Amino acid sequence: MKFKLTLIALLSAILVIVAGCSGSGSGGSEPNGSTGETNTQSESQTGSGETGQSGEPAKTVNIGIIQYVEHPSLNAAREGFEAALKDAGYIDGQTAKIDFQNAQNDAGINTSIAQKFASDKKDLVLAIATPSAQAAAQAMKDTPILFTAVTDPVDAGLVQSMESPGGNVTGTADLHPDAVPKLMEFIKNQFPNVETVGIITNEGEANSAVNVQIAADSLEKLGLKVVKAPVVNSSDVKLAAESLVGKVQAMYVPSDNTIVSSLESVIQVAEKNKIPLFVPEKDSVKRGGFASYGFEYYDLGYTTGKMAVEILKNGKKPADVPASYPETLDLAINLEAGANQGIEVTDAIKAMVTKPENLFEKIERQ
Repeated sequence: MKFKLTLIALLSAILVIVAGCSGSGSGGSEPNGSTGETNTQSESQTGSGETGQSGEPAKTVNIGIIQYVEHPSLNAAREGFEAALKDAGYIDGQTAKIDFQNAQNDAGINTSIAQKFASDKKDLVLAIATPSAQAAAQAMKDTPILFTAVTDPVDAGLVQSMESPGGNVTGTADLHPDAVPKLMEFIKNQFPNVETVGIITNEGEANSAVNVQIAADSLEKLGLKVVKAPVVNSSDVKLAAESLVGKVQAMYVPSDNTIVSSLESVIQVAEKNKIPLFVPEKDSVKRGGFASYGFEYYDLGYTTGKMAVEILKNGKKPADVPASYPETLDLAINLEAGANQGIEVTDAIKAMVTKPENLFEKIERQ
């Protein structure tokens, strides 16, 4: 009987040793005493931003997107942002939950969305256009915030400087420092009959005020006069354009959400009265503006999405991610728009368009 008990005890000890060796062979204990499997679960729960063995994000992240108004440029920026996330493994409904909200050009709705995102404690928020970025920055002081399609982030109070944002906000500006001056030079050099340029303005939107001031200063330096036509909301846009008829030989629409969302009404006035219309970006050229120096908003959004990946996956802080401008700046013109606005598009003008994709044959009506 004693022999049997001794044998059973010996067998039990062997089983314990074997089990211990088996655990060691699968990765062993971590320094804190937990197994590798437990540590992976903890990492996912704490949201460290690191990736698993497959390269996929270690946890599902909650991302809020607030867009001030619906129009093609802002939509393209959002699409580029989401594409960059997807390329990095953040798939909506799987490794990411993307909550997209449109403020419909309403300041009250805009503020409410920002406050809701703050109470939801999103992992990251993208704000598209200056009013949405300002609302997000006001509502959230700890949440990482990225902006895109903002004309002047410093003037808007979003960052301390482009190189050193200094807080929980960074992103991409949609106004290249040379874009508006180059467009005004284009008007001066290619349209010798133009003495006065009409600018539709919305002083209530910070990005618009900056854009208009740059345009006015550039025109005055070139010896051209400026007439401003103010608007408060989208219903004013066509009336403002009509008020310029007979006073100006060209019109300029600045980078302004209210005005660009109603661009077709300005185009109608320009076509009816044969007034060349210059616009702030390439999407507006596609829609019927004659010319602009610009870039692709999709690319701008994609750059912003890569910033989001740096924050979500690599643990960077917005303060350490410099804000940036568009990387490219090219002339785009629309031949059908030119014909409709009474413009003779010379071979010299066509030769200034260095990329074939920026020479549009037809208007893409909205």
